[in-house]
Amino acid sequence: MNISRKTITKSAFGIVASGALIFSLAACSSTDAGSGSSSSAAPSSSSSAASTEPVASLPDLSKGVDTQVAVDASFVEALTSLGLTPGVVGTAGFDATTGTFSFPITGGNVDYYDPSSDVRPYVQGEIDHDGSGLSLTAADGTVVELTDFRIDPGESKLYGTVTANGAVAAEDAYLFNLYGGSLKPLQMEGSNAVLEGTTVHISPDAAGLLNQTFNTDAVQDEMLVGVAKITVATE
Repeated sequence: MNISRKTITKSAFGIVASGALIFSLAACSSTDAGSGSSSSAAPSSSSSAASTEPVASLPDLSKGVDTQVAVDASFVEALTSLGLTPGVVGTAGFDATTGTFSFPITGGNVDYYDPSSDVRPYVQGEIDHDGSGLSLTAADGTVVELTDFRIDPGESKLYGTVTANGAVAAEDAYLFNLYGGSLKPLQMEGSNAVLEGTTVHISPDAAGLLNQTFNTDAVQDEMLVGVAKITVATE
């Protein structure tokens, strides 16, 4: 995707600032692998959400661009020990030079509410990645696909569809945890907002499902997958 070099207007800058606030808080809502998301400490009240205006809002994320994950060497070693070969599904990409997967952002929306309000979680919405995903192929031909990723910034969790040998095993399954303790400051690339440094970890649900499918106990809960880089178009 070509990065726009147009001058950012005052209005566009406001959108960028809102996006920076939303995604910074979303990515940092859980700072270590042992803690839950601070923004999801209490259930959301429909009445409070309906009567409270968000401080910042990104109503349409269909302009893209993508979520990238630079795979950690420990995850590659784990896959190798299991005899699993990773691949891409649909519109996902893989850069063999950097060991980075990319998943195009296809839609979604995010609202940020004042943490002092009654609205919980105070970061709400989703970031959709329809039509792309990751595949894991075993030596015996068993293929598991994890697709249609949906990031819930309020929970700092990633959900998706799990398919085993062409049959859907689970829809909107809890696949990964996102932790923002190593998040870098927001960067701008043209009119795109870039947040890099959130670590991605295998969820307990995904670990159990993969262990069952591949007849192993080697996939550990909270296993580090890699480091995410989220690039969001603001124009």
